[in-house]
This record gives sequence, C-alpha cells and structure tokens, in this order.
Amino acid sequence: MTPFIRLHPNDDVLIARAQLVGGTQIENITIKGLIPAGHKIATRALAAGDPVRRYNQIIGFASKPIAAGEHVHTHNLDMGPDKGDFARDYAFGADVKPVPARREASFMGIKRPDGRVATRNYIGILSSVNCSATAARAIADHFSRQNNPAALKDFPNVDGVVALTHGTGCGMDSDGLGLQILQRTLTGYATHPNFAGVLVVGLGCESNQINAWLAHGSLREGETLRVFSIQDTGGTARTVAKGIAMIKDMLPQANAVKREPCSASHITIGLQCGGSDGYSGISANPALGAAVDLLVAHGGTAILSETPEIYGAEHLLTRRAVRPEVAEKLIARIKWWEHYTEINEGEMNNNPSPGNKAGGLTTILEKSLGAVAKGGTTNLEAVYEYAEPVSAHGFVYMDTPGYDPVSATGQVAGGANMICFTTGRGSAYGCAPSPSLKLATNSALWQRQEEDMDINCGEIIDGGVSVQEMGQRIFDMVLATASGEQSKSEKHGYGQNEFVPWQVGAVM
Repeated sequence: MTPFIRLHPNDDVLIARAQLVGGTQIENITIKGLIPAGHKIATRALAAGDPVRRYNQIIGFASKPIAAGEHVHTHNLDMGPDKGDFARDYAFGADVKPVPARREASFMGIKRPDGRVATRNYIGILSSVNCSATAARAIADHFSRQNNPAALKDFPNVDGVVALTHGTGCGMDSDGLGLQILQRTLTGYATHPNFAGVLVVGLGCESNQINAWLAHGSLREGETLRVFSIQDTGGTARTVAKGIAMIKDMLPQANAVKREPCSASHITIGLQCGGSDGYSGISANPALGAAVDLLVAHGGTAILSETPEIYGAEHLLTRRAVRPEVAEKLIARIKWWEHYTEINEGEMNNNPSPGNKAGGLTTILEKSLGAVAKGGTTNLEAVYEYAEPVSAHGFVYMDTPGYDPVSATGQVAGGANMICFTTGRGSAYGCAPSPSLKLATNSALWQRQEEDMDINCGEIIDGGVSVQEMGQRIFDMVLATASGEQSKSEKHGYGQNEFVPWQVGAVM
C-alpha cells in the first residue's frame, strides 16, 4: 500500500494516507516539511495563479509559487481573485443515463393506514413557539425510559415519546418566508410516518398561530393529531398534566402495530456530512454514494442537500438532471444563496470550518466536490425547497443550509425516514424520529470514537475494502436499521435537541 492516494492522473496533488516527514521519497518527489494525514502534496511545481486540480476538478488557485513535494493548504491555495467564479460547464442532462434494472429488497417496516411505511414508531410533541418548549419537554420527560421506566412498560411497540422544540415561532413577519418555512417544517413532522401520533403545544398569542398553521398545512385535529395551548389550559402545570393525559390516551393505538416485510422503495434517506476531512471525498462519501445507487435501483429515494457545501460542484449535478427545469431550479437556488450571503455581508467561501481545514480541506470547492459524491451516480430526478414534501423516487436534491441539524431537519420534514451521516472529525449527531447512521471516513476516528460510529469506511483508505463493497455494507445496514435495529446515536439518546428548523429573516 502506497503512503499516498492519487485520485486522478491529471491531479496536481496527492493525498497522504498517514503523516509524511520531510525527505521522504514518493513517486520521484521529495517531501518538503511535514504533511499531516489527509492533507495534500503537490505533484509538480505550480506558479502563483495556476489552477490546482483534485478529482480532475479545480479546487482553487495557487496563491504563491508551490514546489513539487510541498504541502498544499490554506497558506498557498485559495479561491483566487474571482472567488471561484470561473467557468463551469453545466451541460444540462449531459450525463443522464438509463434507469437501472429494478431490484427488490425488503425490510421489516410498519405500514400506516394511508399506505406509507415507517421505520420507527414514536409519539411526538411539537411546540408551536419557543414559549411552549418547556411544557412540551416536561410532558415528554414523564415518558422517558431513563427517568420513568414504568411509563412505557406496557407499550413495547412504541419507540418513545419525544419533544421536538425550537427557538422561534414569534417575533417574526406573520406573512414572511421565515414563518412559511417553520410551518412547512412543522407540517412535515406532524404528518411524518415515523410518528404514530403527534401532540402540538402552543402558548396562545404567538405569531405562529396553531389554527392558521393547520389551515396552511391542510391538517385537521383528530385521534393522531391533537393541539392545545398554555393560555387556554390555564398555566404550565395544568398544561403538562393535560399533555400527559393526552399521550396516555394515544399510547394503546400507537402500540397496536407490528413490523412486516416492506419494499425498500419505502426508504427515503437524507444524506449528510459533517466534520469532514481530507478523506471524506475518498472513502465515506463515495461509499455512501454506492449505497445510494443500490437504494435507487430498489426503488428508494435519497435526498442530497447542504447547498453551501455543493457550491462549486453544482455542475456535476446539473449534468445528471432528467429535465432542464430540474437543473434550472438548482442553479436558481445557488443564485439565491449568493444573494443571501452577500446581503448578510458574507461569502460562499466562509466554509470549510476550522475542523475541516485541520482535516485537510482547504476551499469550499474541494469540500463540495467530495460532498457531491454522497449522491452516487444516478439521474437527478427533482429539486425541492427546504422542507417541501419529497414525492419523487430516486436521487433528488433539497435546498438547505450546510449546518447539519438544520439541513437534516428539512430532510426529515420532507419525508426522510432515515439519515446517513459521514464524518471525518467525529460529529456527534442523532435525529428523531428518523434513525441516523454515522459513517467514519478513517480508521483513526473509528478507533477513537467507535461508540458514536456505526461503520468504518476507513477500511477503504487502509486498502482492504473497495468503495463498492463498502456501499453494499452500508445498504445492508440501512435495511437492518429500517427494520428496527438501533443506531449508535439512538442508544445514546440523541434526537430531541437536534430538531432545528431553518430560521430565515429578521427577528423582530
């Protein structure tokens, strides 16, 4: 096994498998200085202003002369004077290919009366506004298996009672985009198949009036959706008592389910990456992409998101768009983000994060090229705005921020009943009501933080497993998890605090 990885013959950089010291000889190149694991090594001399390629794609421009064998990173590589605004061939639909032959895998799912299939069976408590969050959490705490083991002992088919609260719902334009996004998100959760029933707790005087939200979301109160407010009930203690009684009334019906064989076409995965490193685009992301290709072949759906983290690689997606309007919608969202960051006195290259850079990523272009690999190779069927219901099958895109909890919240609102999350630095994350699988990009992370990681894609870097073999492992784990096997994050109790709807617009 070589001490480096060459991703494409035309690349200007190699990737170190392990830390390299000055004087080491690789491919007739003498290493100059210390090169950390996962970082880049120049394969040839580069003049200031020269484009630098990885994956045979431009990841930035040399900010000063770079010698062969030198460390390539933030000190000598940047987006260039045009901030990455160089020509990219969008070539709408150029890489569209025939639909793969349909395959039939199954998992043990929970069929809902409307025909949808769940991977989990929770009761959810949603707050309409931050002011009702404490009451909502107090209701859920009564049913916590850690705090009150007896509360659910007679309901073994109920995975738990979870409170999903947030920090907004008031102090916002009652007709603005921010409230529209919040209501769309809450609607997606209130109707999510992984919830057997939902209780909504409000304050009473908030901007996000419950009746208006229900009307906008075409929702109706009933046995599985119940709403009330603190002000109408008469205070916090009465609200908590009333909520506990309502949940107790829901539990028998929620428990009356059983798992049965269901087509893998009912699985919708939200694709996430956080705490990325120089290996993300080499191991875990392409392996997850291979698993996505398998899921699509079985009729399932995968949602790629995080628009600021596909910036600069969007041309790889427009080439896969099944119709020009799909590609055009993606480009429109990119333009929206450019405007959004500009009016907030930022820029799209405020990413990668410090942790990403410590792991070997230098520019947003480099990070994005690796992030897009999560989406596999099949056609791009549709593009959705944040928290819109995902109705298409196959590989789709949803516009979200890059911040993982906000992004995943939108995906789950859109219908994702599972999350697959790659990480190279060790992100700790879980998501209720949809289980989250964590994919480590390197074996050092796996050995250090195995209690949080579900699978070690670092075996690809180590040379023992191919991307396709790892993709099959991930797909098999997806089926097992969808069938009820707990993920590491579920065992640790992650999920309630990670509900973070995207907050857009002025706080007033």
